[in-house]
Amino acid sequence: MRATIEVADIFRAAGPAYRAAHAGHLSLDQLKVMSAIEICRTAALGGHVEACSDCGHQRIAYNSCRNRHCPRCQGAAARAWLEAQQANLLPVGYFHVVFTLPAEIAEIAFHNKALVYDLLFKAASQTMLIIAADPKHLGARIGITAVLHTWGSAMTHHPHIHMIVPGGGLTPAGQWISSRPAFLLPVRVLGALFRRLFLTRLLELHGAGKLVFFGKLAGLSDRRVFLRHLAPVRRKRWIVYAKAPFAGPQAVLAYLSRYTHRVAISNSRLIAFDQTSVIFRYKNYRCSGADRQQVMTIAADEFIRRFLLHVLPRGFHRIRHYGLLAGSARKANIAYARELLNAAPPPDQTTAEDPADVRPPCPCCGGRMIVIEIFQRWRHPRGPPNTMATNRENAP
Repeated sequence: MRATIEVADIFRAAGPAYRAAHAGHLSLDQLKVMSAIEICRTAALGGHVEACSDCGHQRIAYNSCRNRHCPRCQGAAARAWLEAQQANLLPVGYFHVVFTLPAEIAEIAFHNKALVYDLLFKAASQTMLIIAADPKHLGARIGITAVLHTWGSAMTHHPHIHMIVPGGGLTPAGQWISSRPAFLLPVRVLGALFRRLFLTRLLELHGAGKLVFFGKLAGLSDRRVFLRHLAPVRRKRWIVYAKAPFAGPQAVLAYLSRYTHRVAISNSRLIAFDQTSVIFRYKNYRCSGADRQQVMTIAADEFIRRFLLHVLPRGFHRIRHYGLLAGSARKANIAYARELLNAAPPPDQTTAEDPADVRPPCPCCGGRMIVIEIFQRWRHPRGPPNTMATNRENAP
């Protein structure tokens, strides 16, 4: 069912005033995201009329914006991506590993999203590959699926990488070696190497003049000021989180379905909007148990500002694969690992049946809905359905 309150409702009501108040301070990417969400599933994008093949009930379904930041447009993309990932799963335990940037570095990342987010991917993945290849630890080449999230539960800027890693890898001799049942790699060792790799390359970016700074961080353009800013970060322990293995490949897919195509806030977390303020649910990780789930009220202007913090640079890939899962060798690596593990090959997706019709059934009789008319952008159907209908309510 359609959520009572949606991000689109907030953007449509408060977006024009926000754009006017912040004219000249919003990027083109942010403006495009706002526009896409505001017109998503409206006549502005066109649509079609569906009719029940049994009882004849009709309804209008408007097209989606398909923007990757839109809370309502991730379902179909997530399903297609997950179906493709089933062929990459191995019959081993999978670990969840998280690399997080300290707050002092997150500030720099906000001003240099493309460069620093890319550096976060590279430093985290190379840390995992280097430590896993060390004979003192695993001594194997592992596979990694990494997903970038830039938000905390309250939509604050909190860049971190989620990784799903199979519990084992291929040795230089071409044999499969498994990790210990509940232990992949030492997190303190991972944190120390991650810190060194990241800071070394961050200094290289600064030395090459590729980093920019604004506002209160403008002074960091000076090399000495930048080094002083990093001094406490060099002494701080960088936290790497590693969770015990999932219950099996299907549990991995269930996890991925929650994380890969997530946006800063889902419509289901919104409680109320009164044109001036927004109330939503969030998790306060400083609390435990029932106290962790809390409610926050912020001004609509602040809600939009926080949402736009997480608009990614155009063309930036936030899901990446490394090691055994990287590039064109992925299929061969997975097939070889399956052979070593005596695992059956995955089902041939090319012979699978046609995908199921994702259109919601008829609300009157449960019959199959078919398209009887298509209308273009900013147009309306030739004649309204017999019963006034809203847009497809549980569409992806």
